[in-house]
Amino acid sequence: MEHSNQRPPEGMTPTVAAPPAPTTAGAAFASQAINALLSVRPLWQVAKWQARSMMIRRAERLGIPWSATVTELREVDWAPIWESVVDPALAYPANYRASFHGYEAGHLSWEAAFEFEVASRAVHSSLYPEAGAHSDRALRDGYQAALLAALPQAPATILDLHCTVGLGCFALRRAFPAAAVSGLDFSPHYLAVARHLEAGRGGGIAAWHHALPETTGLPSGSFDLVSAFLLLHEMPQDTTRRILREARRLLKPGGSLAVMDMDPSCSAYQTMPAPILTLLKSTEPYLDQYFSLNLEQELRDAGFDAVSSRPCSPRHRAVVASVAV
Repeated sequence: MEHSNQRPPEGMTPTVAAPPAPTTAGAAFASQAINALLSVRPLWQVAKWQARSMMIRRAERLGIPWSATVTELREVDWAPIWESVVDPALAYPANYRASFHGYEAGHLSWEAAFEFEVASRAVHSSLYPEAGAHSDRALRDGYQAALLAALPQAPATILDLHCTVGLGCFALRRAFPAAAVSGLDFSPHYLAVARHLEAGRGGGIAAWHHALPETTGLPSGSFDLVSAFLLLHEMPQDTTRRILREARRLLKPGGSLAVMDMDPSCSAYQTMPAPILTLLKSTEPYLDQYFSLNLEQELRDAGFDAVSSRPCSPRHRAVVASVAV
């Protein structure tokens, strides 16, 4: 375990992603060539800048105000909000400090937090071209529909285990308006932005928790539903196993864990060209471990009594694991 060096904002500095790890020995030659090029830091910086520029241009074309949103968030006085959410004693295992999504500090950075919502809307537009700027909402609506179909009754208490900047909490509150919804995240930067956004979106979130998803510190049997939205593909397998067991501990009898994440068996990933998949893995350091994980079996091993899975987007699935009454 490493102690965090969390701190409130003192101005923003550009981040540069670390070069991706090499692919496995069996990777296609094209993928190996791409990895070799991207392992040269100047070339990786150029590739990152180009990819980032393309995403920002896509967002602006769709009417997503990337630059204006980030500028507005940079001008907020974050110090009091930071103090209200951060646990300065929280220590991070090494995997939480890995580079993700082109940010050298990964999720533990203000740049990632400020850009999270606009980046999500831009990235998910490839899933729902017809939804355009509202594609992230469409993805979350598909997940909520899967939940409504799978759960035997509406939950009264919900924990969003990877709430990021609050988008999942806001969506769960829409789907289950009578429920007490709480958000948890390991990134205090995300939580600070979540609390700020909540104020402008009607409030109503029961609590924000700064903790690791595998060691939440919350009481056993506290929730009817624990939701893990796009969390597990960013975790090593041993961490995922601890997260599943922690979720089982947090659930009341009859409660459910819902995992919304990439579907490794879908045709989009099965037919994805090796060079494109290599580029994807360069921003997702634990993707190979996720793709090789038998999630349904791991859920049963973690103590869940029934497991079901259904698609909720062209590339994602919702896996719901329940606890017997």
